[in-house]
Amino acid sequence: MPNQSKILLIDAAINLILGLLLVALSDSITDTLGVPHTDQKFYASILGGVFIGITIALVVEALRGPAGLVGLGLGGAISINLCGGLTLTAWLIAGDLDLPTKGRVFLWGLAILLVAVSSSELWIHIQRRRVARDR
Repeated sequence: MPNQSKILLIDAAINLILGLLLVALSDSITDTLGVPHTDQKFYASILGGVFIGITIALVVEALRGPAGLVGLGLGGAISINLCGGLTLTAWLIAGDLDLPTKGRVFLWGLAILLVAVSSSELWIHIQRRRVARDR
């Protein structure tokens, strides 16, 4: 494995740890890390989802083959948007958020947009790869 791939995987491991800590943020984690407590874990969890998406992008880049997704290009965008969108969706469904109607509409729109865009990008990539393979 080339040195660049090893560095990307180390970076991915760091991002994964940060992402999981942020997604699972609890009072005991905030006490352990010495970060401020908050009544809402919403933003930390969304950021954790982004870090997990970045982790996936780094791993995709480190392990990609000649015809594979580029982890920090299209693959990175798909990973980051999909993880952020799904984390936001999970919060909106199960997070018991006290949001005004305007905030709920905005966040649902954002979640749907993120998941739709990343799903469309993935579909396009799969179709292009299929066409290239069939030539």
